[in-house]
Amino acid sequence: MNALTLPDIAAQAARQSLPLDWVGMCGIALPVLLADQRLNAKADAGVSLDDAQARGIHMSRLYLALAMLEQENLTPALLRRVLQDFLDSHEGLATSAYLRIHSDVLLKRPALVSPLAGWKSYPISLDARLQGTVFHVELRVDVSYSSTCPCSAALSRQLIQQQFVDDFANTPLQHADVLAWLGSTRGIVATPHSQRSTAQLCLHLDGVLDDLPLIAAINHAEAALGTAVQTAVKRADEQAFALANGQNLMFCEDAARRLHLALQRFPGLQAFDVRVVHSESLHAHDAVAESHWHQEQP
Repeated sequence: MNALTLPDIAAQAARQSLPLDWVGMCGIALPVLLADQRLNAKADAGVSLDDAQARGIHMSRLYLALAMLEQENLTPALLRRVLQDFLDSHEGLATSAYLRIHSDVLLKRPALVSPLAGWKSYPISLDARLQGTVFHVELRVDVSYSSTCPCSAALSRQLIQQQFVDDFANTPLQHADVLAWLGSTRGIVATPHSQRSTAQLCLHLDGVLDDLPLIAAINHAEAALGTAVQTAVKRADEQAFALANGQNLMFCEDAARRLHLALQRFPGLQAFDVRVVHSESLHAHDAVAESHWHQEQP
């Protein structure tokens, strides 16, 4: 009895002659190495279907090529090799390849003052595409921070000043009395509102970078903002955090400008997009600001 040849339906001609921009798979579960961590990730992988007569692509070939991501740390060079494998395995069918990887990176962050430390999660994604010989790679990361409203701070100071006038008008000032007043709830009658905020960064990387500058980019953004959210804290750390907020009052516009200026000095970027979201504690809506930058071509 002769073995039957398994049918290859994808090799048949399409019923309608039409090229497609993207064909592939989304939500592929796989482990990846990033910053020397093995992460549980999801990947979206695909290619263009430029042959208008072809019925479909070979999705299993894309799936098997992703095995390269399990063996070494993610870098722009590794992403390009995977995409090139996509194209090589679809010669004559596709001229463009796409790969998106999304996961969460855990970084251990020290407290501001005490010797404590704790883990913080950063949602990240990598978007890479290879169109012929043109390679693009983008790193997206969300950075959480605290933002204290400058307007609310000014209004609070005014109320404290007025309370001071009410309590000490026509009264000889004694150092001990003023010190006690400043430490009482009667003295600090108002406090400014703060909120947890998020900086959503999209960094268009130079495709020839040897490493993926994930941790360096996170550190750079948190330093520019000055009020990154904390993990394990003692009272001394909480006090230091309150001081940092008081010294870094910011509207969403301020935060976006800080990040823009800081990222312009960050090496290895061809462009970036910044979006900051302040989840308002005063309003029932969010305050948002965006900024974009592209490196000028020589």
